[in-house]
Amino acid sequence: MKILVCISQVPDTTTKIAFTDNNTKFETNGVQFIVNPYDEWYALVRALEIKEAQGGTVTVINVGPASYEQTIRKALAIGADEAVRIDAEPSDAYYVAKQIANYAEKETFDIILTGKETIDYNGSVIGGMIAELLNMSYVSMASKLDMNGEVATFEREIEGGKEIVETKVPFVASAQKGMAEQRIPNMRGIMQARTKPLKVEAPIDVSLHTAVVSYELPAPKGDVKLVDADNVKELVDLLHNEAKVI
Repeated sequence: MKILVCISQVPDTTTKIAFTDNNTKFETNGVQFIVNPYDEWYALVRALEIKEAQGGTVTVINVGPASYEQTIRKALAIGADEAVRIDAEPSDAYYVAKQIANYAEKETFDIILTGKETIDYNGSVIGGMIAELLNMSYVSMASKLDMNGEVATFEREIEGGKEIVETKVPFVASAQKGMAEQRIPNMRGIMQARTKPLKVEAPIDVSLHTAVVSYELPAPKGDVKLVDADNVKELVDLLHNEAKVI
């Protein structure tokens, strides 16, 4: 089973966000970057579990500059067999999907997994774009994935319940919480990651479809009004007349 896992580099969740160049670029100075948690904890770990149960290989792929390689090496430390970096700035979702699809088409993977979204942009579009470009089945936001030979059974949370979906390989799926449990790389994995192959591929020519006009921080939170627990009348009055939620 050949499995490709798409990984993205994102700022750590504790990062203080700031912008530069007239609010058109993210300020990267002093920021610690990590593998996108949905890609690492769920998509990558489930791919490794499938490989361990059925055999095969797990390749991780990232679209980004050379500075991303330290982040990519963490995926190798967790257990991926090899990594591929498309040497380009991930400036547009379609551009990223096109680069990944171009590589995947040449290598003919059975399974392509992504996280349900990145924690910086929350776009949730890469997986669907890759599936469309490769003409593959696509299952989004799966919380469970079981393989029986070449048949995949997914579980997805929907309004009021759960949905069970089946498809055959090849397919693309995005993973969310529940798909797997986070793995912490051990010292052996970290040492092995230094010698595992990390191939660098030149990007193909793809037109950008979107561009960032500007970024804007959310408005600061307002003052909090404290209401005594015994003063229910005042609380109801504030909710009704000021907050206007009842």
